[in-house]
Amino acid sequence: MDQEFKDYKIGVIGAGSWGTALANLLAVKGFPVELWVYEEDVCLQIKDNRENEVFLPGIKLSENLSPDNDLYSVSRNKDLLLLAVPSHFMRDVSMKINSCLKEGTIIVSASKGIENKTHLTMSGVLKETLSSVSEDRIAVLYGPSFAREVAQGLPTVVTAASADLENARRVQNIFATPAFRVYTNDDVIGVELGGSVKNVIAIAAGVIDGLELGLNTRAALITRGLTEIRRLGLAMGANPRTFTGLTGVGDLVLTCTGTLSRNHTVGVKIGQGMKLDQVLSEMRMVAEGVKTARSVYNLSRRLKVEMPIAHAIFHILYEDLPPRDALYQLMTRNLKHELDEK
Repeated sequence: MDQEFKDYKIGVIGAGSWGTALANLLAVKGFPVELWVYEEDVCLQIKDNRENEVFLPGIKLSENLSPDNDLYSVSRNKDLLLLAVPSHFMRDVSMKINSCLKEGTIIVSASKGIENKTHLTMSGVLKETLSSVSEDRIAVLYGPSFAREVAQGLPTVVTAASADLENARRVQNIFATPAFRVYTNDDVIGVELGGSVKNVIAIAAGVIDGLELGLNTRAALITRGLTEIRRLGLAMGANPRTFTGLTGVGDLVLTCTGTLSRNHTVGVKIGQGMKLDQVLSEMRMVAEGVKTARSVYNLSRRLKVEMPIAHAIFHILYEDLPPRDALYQLMTRNLKHELDEK
């Protein structure tokens, strides 16, 4: 561990699979980590059995990890606070903890999504709600990373992004291990858009697989999905190179093809004929792409960015457009040059 950070006090807000995996990574590295757990039963499981049996079963958790149901206790007096709550809870949680953060706390968001009403990414929500935290102390941690594989210690590579590269480097050094390599980036909006919109494209990839349409179709879907993410990113001032990196191509490919992807799973079930309400009723964990699909649809229309795949998923999820009809509409659009930005 870097001596500069050895005495850091760290809190993690959110004990889903991702929050638990990252909290345990830091705890195994040697940091004493406090983990805020919303569910009382999950908190007791971690305390008594050293296992999050609901969200990350089968993974033994470090003794350095201390679960707590008290949000304010976990948030106070921390040098770094990692937020890993579902994106639609980010505003409420961050508003609650704003008054109890100590000066200079580094805030790291590991939540992927775009807020429905404001169309803000998570860093945008944090900038609005955390009046006590300057922008140069806010970072995001994104990349192709299934929680279970991180928890198992399998080699994983991600990106820490912050408007202040020095802050990104702090986060890089705090999280980096021999099995968890961290790069830095100062294109926060590009990193967040890549890591959030890919969940919508992953639902589309799942629909393709649920319909059993083959590998050619899925490869085309992923490629054109990346084009749509890039278009939105350019309209919002992102660096186009970001989308060729870990939070662009990397995260998109993983989420569209990996069997551990919740968003892909949602798409598969819809492709097989299930309705969205039925799919969600069978899931305890959150598939971020479901809510993000609404945000992307409305945001892209406001910015006049053409995103036909993302729009098709919105219509499938929220307007009951049959998946095969959506596919036909996509395949029979006006023919274009491949590199046409529209």
